[in-house]
Amino acid sequence: MKRVSAIAAVFGAALTVGAAGNVTAQTPAAAPAPASAKVAVIAFQTAVTATNEFQRDFGDVQKKFEPQRSQLQTLGNEVDSLTKQLQAQGASLGDAERASKAKTLDDKKKAAQRLAEDANNDYQQAIQETFGKVAQKVEELLEGYSKQQGFTLVIDESQDQQQAPLVLYRADTVDITKVVVDAYNVKSGVPAPPPQAPNAPAPTARPAAKTPPAK
Repeated sequence: MKRVSAIAAVFGAALTVGAAGNVTAQTPAAAPAPASAKVAVIAFQTAVTATNEFQRDFGDVQKKFEPQRSQLQTLGNEVDSLTKQLQAQGASLGDAERASKAKTLDDKKKAAQRLAEDANNDYQQAIQETFGKVAQKVEELLEGYSKQQGFTLVIDESQDQQQAPLVLYRADTVDITKVVVDAYNVKSGVPAPPPQAPNAPAPTARPAAKTPPAK
């Protein structure tokens, strides 16, 4: 799949090339205009999660983590019960018994928190792996479908993606970068700069001549 690079990465690469000094600009000839674009839009994440394969695998993940949910529910009920006991009987309990119940309550809270964090991390990883596996197959199908339908550009309109719009597919003929650069160079009239000579090696330092001792 052909994806559009992030702007920062593009400028970073451009600066690297410029610093090397190995790119020679040429006065351009008139370039042909690209064919008219046939654009399509897809909610990619929605498409992936709506597939039968993802729904099946998502259900398997839910079943896999059912024991952790039950364990968390049990711990939560125990924490609630101990909390209510301490609130209702705290004044009538002896110091030792009250301290023992408070420690038991604190231990169960910590156990529930650790279990919740571990289960959540494992669950998120399992969901990401499930989504990624299906998404890769959908991307492959999307590329073939786009070529078959003659699309020049397919844009992802998913609402929760961090960078939008994201180009999922583009035909080679739709890239007008060189056309715009060539046209601007012609309009500006600025000639191409001469190629930079390779960096000359630094001269070898010679030892300073010794002054003879005065007689």
